[in-house]
Amino acid sequence: MVSRRISVISQEQPKPFISALGLDYGRKRIGVAGCDRTGLIATGITTIERASFEQDVEQIRQIVNEREVQVLVMGLPYSMDGSLGFQARQVQKFTKRLAKALNLPVEYMDERLTSFQAEQLLIAENRSPSRHKGLIDRKAAALILQQWLDINIKRANSHSSVAAIEY
Repeated sequence: MVSRRISVISQEQPKPFISALGLDYGRKRIGVAGCDRTGLIATGITTIERASFEQDVEQIRQIVNEREVQVLVMGLPYSMDGSLGFQARQVQKFTKRLAKALNLPVEYMDERLTSFQAEQLLIAENRSPSRHKGLIDRKAAALILQQWLDINIKRANSHSSVAAIEY
């Protein structure tokens, strides 16, 4: 008797286009990051100097339209003990208004230490964090979005399957 083994790898559909916008909300600035079309790599796009809610929304709306954004990923500043403090509630309040104005879904990511990590990246590039606050906000937004992308890639990969059939 001859044993044959055939490996069948599930046919995956072409990867869907992904366009998410990562936001690092602050009292003075909003760091903005986007991802490549595959949803693998996040990069800082711009920093919005806060003016009024209406002006902030309009600047974000332009980016959303240009990039065909499907979801907003907002950094949520949990306290080190995991609770939601005053700043986190301010972020949630802003985000609810923003999501309604843009008619987009929002997902929150824990942003603890992202600004610190962004500052460390600047220091490694021999740049002064105190002179590059806007760049820190963009890098923090990119770290927030990259964390979200990585989680969603793992989730998507756990659904692919490989089966071996013997007869």
